[in-house]
Amino acid sequence: MGLFRRREPLHEQLAREAGLQLDPQPEPVDVRPPPLETGIHGLHRPRAWDATVTADAAGIDGDEATFVALPDGTLLVEQGPDGSLEALAAAVEQELKPPYRAHAVRRSETLWAIQARRIEVLELPDGPGGDTVEVTRTADGTTLTVDDSRTFGSIPALEERGAREGAEYTVHADRLDRDLWEVRASAL
Repeated sequence: MGLFRRREPLHEQLAREAGLQLDPQPEPVDVRPPPLETGIHGLHRPRAWDATVTADAAGIDGDEATFVALPDGTLLVEQGPDGSLEALAAAVEQELKPPYRAHAVRRSETLWAIQARRIEVLELPDGPGGDTVEVTRTADGTTLTVDDSRTFGSIPALEERGAREGAEYTVHADRLDRDLWEVRASAL
């Protein structure tokens, strides 16, 4: 046994001699996050499609098609066969009303899988000559970009659409056909 060995720590001896009571050692706190179920954590990805359907359609050439259904029911084929895609559109329209953008992939000789999402379509009779337009309003002012080139002027219909999002907004428009544009607007 050592010469200077104490039986109790000095702080406990001093507290005892002073008539103080020390609290017992608190239980350690587990600071780890609680366990989560496998695969359920973080933020979910935003949904890319509003409808996923299958259709039995014979007589369509190719293995893939991308098309847009306009509010009046007209189909604009962006990629794939120029033939009739009405059977694919009819399957989508059981779940989703026009306007929408759809992507279809052949799964067998006549079976097609189609995914579609809603879109907003505006008619801009006096629209610019380009294929993409962006209108952005911030506290610094409004900017108009046509085909990635900043231009002067305004497009009142796009500004009105953006104003529905709030005081500061951005509106992106892609030409679908002549005066019809697919529009996406969001607040800043």
